[in-house]
Amino acid sequence: MPDKTRILLIDDDEDDYIITRDIIQDIPGRQYLLDWTGSFNEALRQIGERRHDVYLVDYRLGAHDGLELISQAIDAGSTAPFILLTGQSDREVDEKAMRIGAQDYLVKGAISPFDLERSIRYSIEHAKSLDEIQKLNSELEERVDQRTQELAEAIRKLEHTNRSLQEAEQEVRKALQKERELNELKSRFVTIASHEFRTPLSTVLSSASLIGKYQSTEDNDKRQKHVERIKSAVSNLTTILNDFLSISRIEEGKIYNVPSTFDLVQLCREIIDELQGYLKAGQKIRYQHSGAETQVYLDKQLLKNSLFNLLSNASKYSGEGKDILFTSAISEVGSTLLVQDQGIGIPEADQAHLFTPFFRAHNVTNIQGTGLGLNIVKKYIDIMGGTLEFSSVLDEGSTFTISFPKFAEA
Repeated sequence: MPDKTRILLIDDDEDDYIITRDIIQDIPGRQYLLDWTGSFNEALRQIGERRHDVYLVDYRLGAHDGLELISQAIDAGSTAPFILLTGQSDREVDEKAMRIGAQDYLVKGAISPFDLERSIRYSIEHAKSLDEIQKLNSELEERVDQRTQELAEAIRKLEHTNRSLQEAEQEVRKALQKERELNELKSRFVTIASHEFRTPLSTVLSSASLIGKYQSTEDNDKRQKHVERIKSAVSNLTTILNDFLSISRIEEGKIYNVPSTFDLVQLCREIIDELQGYLKAGQKIRYQHSGAETQVYLDKQLLKNSLFNLLSNASKYSGEGKDILFTSAISEVGSTLLVQDQGIGIPEADQAHLFTPFFRAHNVTNIQGTGLGLNIVKKYIDIMGGTLEFSSVLDEGSTFTISFPKFAEA
């Protein structure tokens, strides 16, 4: 028999406790244990004991409010999910609750057993996803500790060798540099992963909860709107996971250059067709090819992934109605592909770090992304024996150029 889900209701109104208890009893096929407290301080004490799987928190708690309780509990280290309950729908409160860490937001008086069961289930699963990210963080910390031990061992070995002091110092400096780079990589990974997973998961959770509230035919448009939000969020999650998997496969040496002969122009046009659903309103990709030849000898899939990434970036970082220039050329020297946008550009101070894993320029922090795309493209092009270069001017746009020498096509 499955374990019962333990719930703590934090509400200073006993009538609300009775109503919530009756709603939970009407949930079919689920086993729940409901506890209740109306005290702000008692609630914090019980949350600290971590005996419950999920917390239902009323927005009004006497001299305090539910947002204050959730914020203090999370600051104290609580990882269990919080669901905020209010007397009336308020988008500002909803958004504030999500920002401080609440998993969901429900309006009292309009909660059905179905709504409450879905919210509890989704909130617990969301919390588990975030917990997995923390586990990855712990694993990275273990790797840092392991590297530290290796450094200590290296120092001990150096003490028993005949190396010169200068050589020993260089070895230590290299090891320390690797330590710093790994620690920075860990921090960037946790920050990016936590943020990028939380945003689409919150979108799926809130839209899925709202869909159940639209029952009539007149609500079809509203339902469809939330369905599209869910599909978009899932697509974003898939992209993020694919980036992480690509980086892992590259680092493990599992990406190989498998060239074949294919029509470059045909491939470029196929990519443009696939990108139509990603373009902003009024954006167009203007494609041109120069040279009599159209056949190349390259890894078709790696090239397609690289071009798709560069073109989608050009769209993402450009405004509506801005054209994107896309050209290909084949000559006696080799083949060249160029993607040029009229977007926000890259700050000069950030350009040296553009291909660093998880790096994001200072002017794109409000635009969704992992900071892995260009790093992956750079490594794909390197694997294929080509070069990737770029130029960019802030607020004017960026140009990325891929070049392959003739020997790569022979």
